[in-house]
Amino acid sequence: MNHQLAACLEHVKKPSRYAGGEYGAVVKDRQSVDVRFALCFPELYEIGMSHLGSKILYGLLNAMDGVWCERAYAPYTDMEREMRARGLPAYALESGDPLSDFDILGFTLQYELNYTAVLNMLDMAGIPFYASQRTSLTPLVVAGGPCVYNCEPVADFFDIVLIGEGEESLPELIQLYREARASGASKQEFLQRAAQIQGFYVPSMYDVSYNADGTVAAVTPKNGAPEMVRKRVVKDFDKAYFPDRFIVPSTDIVFDRAMVELFRGCRRGCRFCQAGYTYRPIRAKSPETLKKQARRLVETTGYDEVSLTSLSSSDYPHLEALCESLTADFEPRHINLALPSLRADNFNLDLMENVQKVRKSGLTFAPEAGTQRLRDVINKNLREEDLQNACRVAFGAGYNSVKLYFMMGLPTETDEDLLGIASIARNVLGNFRENASNRTRGVRVSVGVATFVPKAQTPFQWFGQIDRQEIVRRQQLLMDSLKIKNVTYSLHGWQASFLEAVLARGGRRLAPVIEGAWRRGSRLDGWDECFDLNRWLEAFEECGVDPAFYANRALGEHEITPWDHIFSGVTKQYLRGEYERSLRGEPTPDCKAGCRNCGALSLTGVKCDV
Repeated sequence: MNHQLAACLEHVKKPSRYAGGEYGAVVKDRQSVDVRFALCFPELYEIGMSHLGSKILYGLLNAMDGVWCERAYAPYTDMEREMRARGLPAYALESGDPLSDFDILGFTLQYELNYTAVLNMLDMAGIPFYASQRTSLTPLVVAGGPCVYNCEPVADFFDIVLIGEGEESLPELIQLYREARASGASKQEFLQRAAQIQGFYVPSMYDVSYNADGTVAAVTPKNGAPEMVRKRVVKDFDKAYFPDRFIVPSTDIVFDRAMVELFRGCRRGCRFCQAGYTYRPIRAKSPETLKKQARRLVETTGYDEVSLTSLSSSDYPHLEALCESLTADFEPRHINLALPSLRADNFNLDLMENVQKVRKSGLTFAPEAGTQRLRDVINKNLREEDLQNACRVAFGAGYNSVKLYFMMGLPTETDEDLLGIASIARNVLGNFRENASNRTRGVRVSVGVATFVPKAQTPFQWFGQIDRQEIVRRQQLLMDSLKIKNVTYSLHGWQASFLEAVLARGGRRLAPVIEGAWRRGSRLDGWDECFDLNRWLEAFEECGVDPAFYANRALGEHEITPWDHIFSGVTKQYLRGEYERSLRGEPTPDCKAGCRNCGALSLTGVKCDV
C-alpha cells in the first residue's frame, strides 16, 4: 500500500472498504498475464461484495491463463474527498494499480441509480466518459447486468454492452481482444467483429432517430451490425462455471455468507418483474451439483451459513431432499442454511424448521397487492388464504414476526386496493392471536411498501408511473391506514422511484442529463444521504428534457421503444398479450401448468426446468 492511500485511510469511516488484502483475493504476477480486467461495481464495497454474479465472473476470469481480474468499487464521499485532495486515481484492490492501467473495465449495471457512480469511477480513473472520445483499443469500457435490457440512457458511455449471461461471452470477449491487439486492429475494426457475436451490443453501430413528439422513429444498425441483439444464455447450468471459493471480506457486508444458485429464471410470470422475464428460460442445477458446490464453499471459506438462492427458491423441484442432505452434513458443524425468496402458497414449515435448526430467522412474504383483484392484474397468483395459512402454521410453531412486502401505484390500483394492505396486516395480527403457541413475546408485523416502477422488457413497460402528487396522496392514505398496534411500516420515497422510472424507460437523450447530474455532485444516488433530486431536475432543465415524458407517460401500442432492438428472450408480442390480460384482470397460469410459448426457448432449444 502506498503512502498516499494509507493517508486517505486514516481519515475515512470504513477504511477496510479500500484496503484489499482479503482472504481468497487473487494476486498474480503482472509479467505472467497479457490481459488485465477490472471488474467495476459502481456501488459501495459491502454491496458489491455481496453480489453472486460478480463472484462468479471474478473466479471465471482468474481461472483463464494469462488473465488477471481485479475488483474496484465506488468510494464513499469521505474516501472520494481524500483521494481527490491527494490526486490519487481510482485503483483496483488486488494490485493497487490505477484503473487506467487495465485493458478492459467491466461495469455491472445492477440498478439505474448507479449510473452517476459509473461516471464518477471513470472520472477518478482519468478515462473519458463517452466511447466516441476513447479512440484507442485500450482501455475498453464494457457493461453487463440486468440494466442492459434497456441500457440506452448510458449506451454512449460504453464500447460494448454484454446482453445476457457472461459465463460464455466474457471469455469470448477476452479472446477477441487478444486477437485484435495481436493483429494491430483498430478499435473500430475490433468493434465491428464484436458486433457479429451473439449478445455483444455495440451502441456506436446503431443510429437512433426521433419523431417530432420525441418518441423513437427508428433504431438503425450500420456496418453490418444485426438488427436485433439476442441475449446470451448458458444452456447447461450443471456445466456452467461456478467458483469453488469466494473472497472472504475483512469487514461486514450485506450478505456475508456462502451462496449457491439453485436455478435461473422464474416460472411465475409476475407482470411487473423484469428479472422474471429477462432471466428466462428456467435452468436448474442438479442436487448433486449443488451439494458439491455448497460443501466446497464451506471448506474453502469457513462460512457458517450457506444461502440457497434463486428468484423463487421454494419452486426448486428437489428442495426438500437437497436441504435434508445438506442439513445432515452442516448441522453438526453449526452451519446454517438460508432460504430466501420463499412463497406463501408453497410454504413448508417442516422444511423451514429443518434448515433453521442452527439459526432461526423470521418470515418474509411478498403479497405485492392488497386485494385479489389487483393481484390478478399483476399476475401474482397468490391468494390471501395462502398467506394466512402460512402464517397460521408458522405462528403455531412459535414464530412471532412477519415481514410483508407490497407495491403501491400498480396499474389499475384504487384506494380500495391500498386499504387492503392494512386489512391484510390486521388479519395477520388476528391470525396470531388465534393460533400462536407462544404469546409471551408478542407479534411483530413489518410492512414495506415500494412505489411501482415500470421496467423495460415486461408486460408493464407500457404503463406510466403515477405522478408525484398522486404518489404523495396514496402514501398518506397508507400511513393513515397502517397506524395499527404491533405493525410497523416503511414507504419508499417518491423522488428516487421517480428518477428510477425515468432511467428505466429512457433513451439516449438522457446521457447528457446523467453527465449533468454528476457534474452537479450526484454520485451514490441509491443512498438517501447522498441523493438529491434537485440536482437531477436542474440537469433535465439544462438539457431540455422532460423527465415525465419517460416516467409518467403511457407508451403507445405500436410505439418503438428505446430497447426494441434488444431481445431478452421473451417476444414483444407475448409481453403485449400479458399487458392486455392485465387490463382484463386475467391471471396467467405459471410455466409449470404448461409452456406459454413466450419465446425464451428459442435461445436454447432445450426444455425449461419447471
